[in-house]
Amino acid sequence: MSDQPFGFSPQDPDDRNRKPGDQGENPFDFNQLGAMLSQLGAMFSNAGTSSGPVNYDLAKQIALQQLAGKGGPTTGFGPDQNSAVADAVHLAEMWLDPVTALPAGARTSQGWSARDWVERTLPTWQRLCDPVAQRVSGAWVDAMPAEAKEAAGPLLSMLGQMGGMAFGSQLGGALAQLGAEVLTSTDVGLPLGPEGTAALLPDNIEKFTEGLERPASEVLVFLAAREAAHQRLFSHVPWLRQRLLDTVEEFARGITVDTSALEQLAGQIDPANPASIEEAMKSGMLEPQTTPEQKAALTRLETLLALVEGWVDVVVNEAVGERLPGAEALRETLRRRRASGGPAEQTFATLVGLELRPRRHRSAAALWKLLGDQHGMEQRDSVWDHPDLVPTAEDLDDPMEFAERFGRTRKALEDPMAELERTLREKDDKGEEKGEE
Repeated sequence: MSDQPFGFSPQDPDDRNRKPGDQGENPFDFNQLGAMLSQLGAMFSNAGTSSGPVNYDLAKQIALQQLAGKGGPTTGFGPDQNSAVADAVHLAEMWLDPVTALPAGARTSQGWSARDWVERTLPTWQRLCDPVAQRVSGAWVDAMPAEAKEAAGPLLSMLGQMGGMAFGSQLGGALAQLGAEVLTSTDVGLPLGPEGTAALLPDNIEKFTEGLERPASEVLVFLAAREAAHQRLFSHVPWLRQRLLDTVEEFARGITVDTSALEQLAGQIDPANPASIEEAMKSGMLEPQTTPEQKAALTRLETLLALVEGWVDVVVNEAVGERLPGAEALRETLRRRRASGGPAEQTFATLVGLELRPRRHRSAAALWKLLGDQHGMEQRDSVWDHPDLVPTAEDLDDPMEFAERFGRTRKALEDPMAELERTLREKDDKGEEKGEE
């Protein structure tokens, strides 16, 4: 899977030196463009009826085809496997109850196949991908010279369909790879599935268990605990789900492109070969220009995802650490899996160019552990009460300072008059000291 942001790939160094007005060896020939677009009918008719910046019909079609080619079950599981998942989630919920103030968030538990995962998470992927793809699609038109827009006219909508097909094809391949690897519905750190549904993928878990030298039932319960902990967080922190999606949108709004990209497109496409259109789109026509606003959005997204995973890591360890002999080994295995570039890293590298750093997850876990030790479980979990209370990237670098500041903040919220009196006393004391000097 590409490590470039969704819909992008590296630009040829020679092209970066070309000015927007330079035509080079491949001028933008509108007659050529018309001939090329006239051959797209068959391609569009086979790509579904999806409209918008991403062709999700095509994405789903490609994902399911690739999963079928990988072999293994692609349909729902039998009652025995569903029963095993339900029992594991039920046990995990009982163990989580004493270690977190957040109540159970899953109203149902299910065993999913890879096909189920693709179909039931696609609506959330649409919310994540649309902002980026919409901005890129709009950037194509924005980057075109005025005379090009006038000449293209209604053909611009077909260019949009081309982009939707290209993005859909790329997303479909990513979903197929993820569907064959993910272990739970929240394995990438996001609430991808239906709200209130704890879902595990038994077939993928069975493959994951091979070589671990741990009983399959132990691995299943451990992963069920992680899924149940995620569900508690996403169900009972109402602002969290939207904040994650909003941050992706903030990144998308900052996307800009090089106007010479359209000249590249003209040179990459052979009008006699419609397949070259898709290849040109996949090759990456546009080079994103990273802005300070985008960097800030990515930092916020990285930090928030790290805080989610760190909190889950801490509460699951407290819940199962003394009950499952292999809990610590499984915990470290998942950390290494993430550090080596698991499904979460690959997905975000493709989607928004985000590399999730393991150091952030460990720092976040250390912060949550410190908060619990110093202030107790309920105060630790109350950090999620409001987004303004949540630690920042700077706080992950200095968890001790955050823990001390959080203690003062909670006291001020619980008894504002006492906190005001304390602040006034400190001010008076400082005034007296200054007067003595």
